[in-house]
Amino acid sequence: MDNSTQMHADWTLVIDGIDFGEGPRWHEGRLWFSDFYQQTISSVEIDPDGSGTRHVELEFDGRPSGLGWLPDGRLLFVSMLDRRIMRRENDGSVVVHADLSDVTGGHVNDMVVSSAGIAYVGNFGFDFEGGDSVEATTLAIVRPDGSVTADAHPLLFPNGAVLTPSERTLMVGETFGSQYTAFTIADDGSLTEPRIWANVEGTAPDGCTLDDEGAIWFSDALGRQIVRVVGSGDIDDLSTTHIGTPNNTYACMLGGDDGTTLFVLTADDASPDVVAGTATGAIYSTPVEVSHAGRP
Repeated sequence: MDNSTQMHADWTLVIDGIDFGEGPRWHEGRLWFSDFYQQTISSVEIDPDGSGTRHVELEFDGRPSGLGWLPDGRLLFVSMLDRRIMRRENDGSVVVHADLSDVTGGHVNDMVVSSAGIAYVGNFGFDFEGGDSVEATTLAIVRPDGSVTADAHPLLFPNGAVLTPSERTLMVGETFGSQYTAFTIADDGSLTEPRIWANVEGTAPDGCTLDDEGAIWFSDALGRQIVRVVGSGDIDDLSTTHIGTPNNTYACMLGGDDGTTLFVLTADDASPDVVAGTATGAIYSTPVEVSHAGRP
């Protein structure tokens, strides 16, 4: 049985003026995120009162999504529509890091990058925006040299994912599977021992972040809420905390100087027909008790 708790949060507006924010990451003292329809990657400097100042780090002629960094500090980001991982070089130029078109179905979306520079990348699995029927897909594994392999375990819309602090376990949310699936990471970075970590029926897990108690915070794409889930693989021993958000939310991140600020990215909708060019999206924050852990 799900031991479920409803909580209230006091939300602080960090910034607004976003079309659709995705891939939030706390990196080098700032909150980074991509904006699908403004075609930008930005960082946000957080002021003492909780508000933020946005800095556009990169403009990209495409639809950027998940973010990460190689060990040498170069930025990696997902280019959704052409199913590639892009890399920003030290001189500011942007090059193709990896082509995932042969191992993915539908748009490529979020990813998590290990400290060794291995990227685990999700994709829709089908033409979601075109209204096709749901099809299973698999995670793509991208090595630091840009070589690509596909994991064999089928997933329903693998989306946000986290790595535990040891980087021996990856947990990925299945947006259309209403669950988190865990994998053991082998020495070579491949994924083994797939298993259900948490079944969160009635939700659609989207962007997520891990805390120091081993719980995952995720944005529920079906409703205006953030959910904190403590999983064990036993669906009879599940604990969830639900917090309402100011608008629909599709991604979240723990950050701040001590890792106890929960940032949520909100938008009126995920469809470009509804939100592209509207600048009606925003980022909000609220304090939490348990600090960030692992990656992203």
